[in-house]
Amino acid sequence: MEFDFIVVGAGSAGCALAHRLSADPGNRVALLEAGPRKHFLSQVPISFANLIDEPSANWCYRSEPEPGTSERAIPVPRGRLLGGSSSINGMVYVRGQQLDFDTWAQLGNRGWSYADVLPVFKRMEDYIDGGEDRGQGGPLRIGLVQDENPLYDALLAAGLEMGLPDNPDYNGAEQEGIVRTQATIHKGRRQSTAYAYLDPIRDRKNLTVLTGAEVNRVLLNGKQCTGVETLHEGRVKALSATREVILCGGAINSPKILELSGIGQPELLAEHGIEVQHALPGVGESLRDHVSPRMVFRVERPDAAYSAQGNGFGLVRSILRYAVQRRGLLSLPTAPVIGFIRTRPELATPDVQYHFVPYRVVLHNGKRGMGRDPAITITVNQCRPESLGSIHIKSGNPRENPAIRFNFLDAELDRRTLIDGMRFIRKLLTTQAMAGICGEEMQPGPQVESDEDLLQFMRDKAETVYHPVGTCKMGNDPRAVVDHELKVHGIANLRVADGSIMPTLTSGNTNAPCIMIGEKCADMVLAA
Repeated sequence: MEFDFIVVGAGSAGCALAHRLSADPGNRVALLEAGPRKHFLSQVPISFANLIDEPSANWCYRSEPEPGTSERAIPVPRGRLLGGSSSINGMVYVRGQQLDFDTWAQLGNRGWSYADVLPVFKRMEDYIDGGEDRGQGGPLRIGLVQDENPLYDALLAAGLEMGLPDNPDYNGAEQEGIVRTQATIHKGRRQSTAYAYLDPIRDRKNLTVLTGAEVNRVLLNGKQCTGVETLHEGRVKALSATREVILCGGAINSPKILELSGIGQPELLAEHGIEVQHALPGVGESLRDHVSPRMVFRVERPDAAYSAQGNGFGLVRSILRYAVQRRGLLSLPTAPVIGFIRTRPELATPDVQYHFVPYRVVLHNGKRGMGRDPAITITVNQCRPESLGSIHIKSGNPRENPAIRFNFLDAELDRRTLIDGMRFIRKLLTTQAMAGICGEEMQPGPQVESDEDLLQFMRDKAETVYHPVGTCKMGNDPRAVVDHELKVHGIANLRVADGSIMPTLTSGNTNAPCIMIGEKCADMVLAA
């Protein structure tokens, strides 16, 4: 079992990376995925509701109880099948702001400015509704939500009434505005990276895709990576890499694998009986995620919410419509409308993102459901949070989930921004454009008014919106794990390419930047 390249994790970045590396028939590439090949529901967009806590397609992690979340264990869904989280996510496509990537470059990461990554985004996209900064003909088909609903029109008009710009492409030059979502959906089908990047190349003889292969650790010869140890079909197997191993396990599994391999904080490794191979204190640190309070408002017009289409006989009709037309409720992303605003006029770019969901989202122990009352759910998240958490192993057992500590709401800026973001929604929903559309605030309710009451609501109810990054961050500071070429500091022939390398969190949903990271890593590997 010898290959030139071993890619660990067939998620958003891993599938893109394997696609590009195996384009050269002289490269022997192995792509390892801990989960199965697929889930029968995944291709249907609404499947995110079913797969958000489904063990057959999801790692189903939970965070550690913490004061910032009222000692709750927060559900942390992560995809566990080909395509990774792109096979179970909400399909909202957001590149992020130019500022995000220019910040990465300003931190010393050469080659990661917006000007550097823009050609990579364009290469991976197939989006016909954009301008010159958008790509066409790439593997990933992206579509503007075409669903019609008076709620969407009212939200867009309310944004204009509040002074927000009319923005034809939030993934173009400017992000600000309330807009229809661009989604990784084409003709009613989810465009996961498994579908977009792997399916077209399934016959390549030089690409070996192993599912049900959970990597225990990387193999080292001194300070050089030589392969991986994996549990596959009930047996522990060693796979050799003559050139490189590239970890694409995501912000949770990539640091876990490094620590199990003896790469990380010496004290923590020794505590769990793991021999230190290389001291790298930043492994598992610098975790960031978008924490999101969810506001709910009653919808007064029955035709403006999807509660009827998602319950009882309405659901049956929705299923039939999707089966025949590939349209309607089952064809939608999590949020058909999203928004980006600045909570303070002096800010250069938006600092809050909203997801407008045309029904009441009911969460119970991590399981997502649809309420019967006509309502709209609005998630509020700060684009660039400053609170830092960590992800570390709990033992030397590869089958045990790591400890996820978000440390949400630790930074004062995060608390202030989210409070202001919630207050903006209350103003937005009382504009003339929303008259007759939305009514009573159902959650948290108008009685929750003071800053401290709003913060307590967040501590009691807020969830992640599933964008963990930073635990193998890129840079040259003491907490950095990889350099600007994604090479693990101090270890030869080992890279990390996934959301864990982000030195700061991008302003929006992270699927698009993670695919870009996989694409860009391929460029660097092939140029070596």
